[in-house]
Amino acid sequence: MNMRAVFIDMDGTLLKASNCISRRNMEAIYRLIDQGVMVFLATGRHYEVTAPYHKEIGLQTPMICLNGASIHDAETGKATKIKTVRLNEERFHHLTAESPCNVMIHTSTGLYCKETNEEIDYWTKVGQIPPQYIGDLRQAAYHDVLKYSVRTGSPSQEISALFKTEAAVIDWNDGFELVAPDVSKWAAIKSLLNELGISPNEVAAIGDGPNDIEMLRHAGTGVAMGNAGELVKAAADFVTGHHENDGLAEFIERYLLKSYAI
Repeated sequence: MNMRAVFIDMDGTLLKASNCISRRNMEAIYRLIDQGVMVFLATGRHYEVTAPYHKEIGLQTPMICLNGASIHDAETGKATKIKTVRLNEERFHHLTAESPCNVMIHTSTGLYCKETNEEIDYWTKVGQIPPQYIGDLRQAAYHDVLKYSVRTGSPSQEISALFKTEAAVIDWNDGFELVAPDVSKWAAIKSLLNELGISPNEVAAIGDGPNDIEMLRHAGTGVAMGNAGELVKAAADFVTGHHENDGLAEFIERYLLKSYAI
């Protein structure tokens, strides 16, 4: 494969369930970089909980965060591009405020949430920045929203479908996310490829979630993790191993490194 850039999802792809990068995955990425391949992180996470891993690997490439709603400079962390989403807030809160769910609102100035949980506690620990607000979001003075995340604990397409005229909807097994209509990881990737003069045919994208489907479908080489759902696997050209078994490194070693062998 003539590969110039690789875009890697984090949760369920780069990281184990323990939120760590295995030595094998790290070494595979190092070997890719040594061979002149640009490696990028493309994640649903916000910048503060992406940057520590970006630094751990030693990447010098921009970070795609919040499903493509923001792109951050590698050195300064400054958002070089952001795309906000606009909802009918009164309607959104009417549908979610009284429901047994958590709501997380990622803005350009921080996180606002209905209640805290283990995930948010982890974000605070890693990113070193607590939520701006915890409580009834109808009382919160937030603005410049990049992503809404609604965690219901189960698939909620009957609710998420109500927002499809206002936002791009990403359905998960435990809820859904909302970003601006033109936002996706792939849209962010395309903007970076245009700046770098790289063809989509020279790109691999690797992921496991519904927010990865578009980039797997449109990249020259789309790779689904073994732990991905069937819809994600159907969008990919290859299916590699489970993220707990270093499926990322498995694909890199098998298909990307040997193509550079002399």
